[in-house]
Amino acid sequence: MAGHSKWANIQHRKGRQDAARSKLFSKLAKEITVAAKMGDPDPDKNPRLRLAVKEAKSVSVPKDVIDRAIKKSLGGDAENYEEIRYEGYGPGGVALIVEAMTDNRNRTASNVRSTFSKHGGNLGETGSVAFMFDRKGEITYPASAGDADTVMLAAIEAGAEDVESGPDGHTIYCADTDLNEVATALEATLGESDSTKLIWKPQTVTELDLDGAQKLFRLIEVLEDDDDVQRVTANAEVSDAVMSEL
Repeated sequence: MAGHSKWANIQHRKGRQDAARSKLFSKLAKEITVAAKMGDPDPDKNPRLRLAVKEAKSVSVPKDVIDRAIKKSLGGDAENYEEIRYEGYGPGGVALIVEAMTDNRNRTASNVRSTFSKHGGNLGETGSVAFMFDRKGEITYPASAGDADTVMLAAIEAGAEDVESGPDGHTIYCADTDLNEVATALEATLGESDSTKLIWKPQTVTELDLDGAQKLFRLIEVLEDDDDVQRVTANAEVSDAVMSEL
């Protein structure tokens, strides 16, 4: 099995350091509202909503915020959000996938295109970089969940495809369509996960020097600061030496 994903760790630490809690809560609440509106408002009967609620709880979104987001989907005042994926290249030729949820496609497209242009990137057509990623389910556990062999066995029995274990914890991957089932099976064995979500997993990575990493991080920060952008994925690799200088 592959070694623990360094870029995943970078995103994890960076997200905790940089993301404003109110903005993060708002984006997670939007996902909950959309998931509830598209299906059943009961998380037990709606896999997408269940995962959205689980992800919100993993970053300590208050229960009343979660309940309010679900109730909003039942009222006539819930916005009709459209899910859009943007693709392009950032500094150093890094491939980027930007997932957005918007009630104004023109506004979001204009903002994303402008951000790419101002920060050394180039927005491409849909499909221009997605072929460099695999759509997967990702479930993360802390190192305290068990040793590598224990987690590996639990993952295999749950129907997962791959496991990456390291000092920071365990990352378990599965087919995107199996995420709900695999996560439920793992909970019975390993307990509550730190995070359960759908991701774009890079097939290959692009290594960046200090200058490239600084430019990429700035681009991602500005993109993530947009209220319409839900998440940004990059196929970048940054060495420990470069990370120590950031």
